[in-house]
Amino acid sequence: MADSHAPVSAMKTTILPVDTGMITCIKAIPGDDLLDDLEIDLNDTEDAQHIRYAASQLKTSNIPVAFPTETVYGLGTDATRSSAVQGIYKAKQRPADNPLIVHFASLKQLRDVLRPNAVQTNGHVLAPEVTAGLSTFGARIPANILALALIKFADVPVAAPSANASTKPSPTAAEHVKFDLDGRIEIIVDGGLCEVGVESTVVDGLSSPPMILRPGGVSLEQLRTCPGWENVRIGYKNSAEEKPKAPGMKYRHYSPKAKVVLYESEADAPSWEDIKEYGKVGMITTRCWRVDHSNASALVTKKHYESANGEAALGTHEETTRGFARLIANTLHATPVSRKGIMLHRLTRPGGSGIELFDLALGPDTAGIARGVFAALRELDRVDVDVILVEGIDDAEGTTAAAVMNRLRKAAEVNVSG
Repeated sequence: MADSHAPVSAMKTTILPVDTGMITCIKAIPGDDLLDDLEIDLNDTEDAQHIRYAASQLKTSNIPVAFPTETVYGLGTDATRSSAVQGIYKAKQRPADNPLIVHFASLKQLRDVLRPNAVQTNGHVLAPEVTAGLSTFGARIPANILALALIKFADVPVAAPSANASTKPSPTAAEHVKFDLDGRIEIIVDGGLCEVGVESTVVDGLSSPPMILRPGGVSLEQLRTCPGWENVRIGYKNSAEEKPKAPGMKYRHYSPKAKVVLYESEADAPSWEDIKEYGKVGMITTRCWRVDHSNASALVTKKHYESANGEAALGTHEETTRGFARLIANTLHATPVSRKGIMLHRLTRPGGSGIELFDLALGPDTAGIARGVFAALRELDRVDVDVILVEGIDDAEGTTAAAVMNRLRKAAEVNVSG
């Protein structure tokens, strides 16, 4: 008889690098909408074989596949098969009452699921585990060609949360996925670093008025340009909610191993008193914080970044390209995001004891902060700091800033306000 307590051998996790150069044709097939359907052709390179193989695993395997999107890496499987969707919860160790977003390659694919006779014609009925007991589900079409190609070739709706271990910072690179899920999944499609860096905006379009359940890359103002959504409202809180309508609303999320202390934008900079009990301190700086070696009484001073003409540089740039053109530009011509280095300061406290301060500067640009914040939390965890002090930004400046602060407030054990 087999020993029920014997250890289960971990599966091998393989990273499959994929480049967009394998795509020979991308064509929107318009119907009622520009993205009614997509035609995507691939060449015969090894990268194209990786996409086809990953797509076949998405469709047939019960082990989820990790893949890149424009926001963060997702962990996907066939949303119509219960055994496959259960594999997501198992790999992530995700609570069963946390619903999943379903990803589609086109509006046509979404409509196929919504048709009343879908079960008779193609079996596209979502597994009950997708909705976690809710009567609704979240649908999304990624703005990333690699993700769309994967879903298109799998030819099934794909349930996919972020590809991290549950409660940990979301992954913006394939190596982040490998760190969290090594031995729990078989395939990671490596499409490089994610462009946005925080998860998608979630909107309840069935309520009146429509309500934003989770802030992300699509702004309140952009949503209000949609017919019938002119009065869309904010419906999320920055704390956990008992009856979540969307992912990320109930449980503590995005948290590294180290304790996270978030300083709101109006708060004073951290002092020696704030870190007196720690020997290794991580610090994520954005707009104002500077480590001050010349000031024996202060750990950090606040000074705004300035542009070349002396004006404050707050980095509130908003993307102006929209629609299918933006999707192509984002995926095929995106500028790689440079990795941020950690600066180590060996400092002496008032009274003589030493401290190691690991300073990771994200810079003042809001989009850059969004792209780098999850990676920064992970990098500081890797050097085993005891606590991470985070310089927050003003979430009133725009949707991207609101999304960053929403994630940081859920990650923080302590929140310091002004």
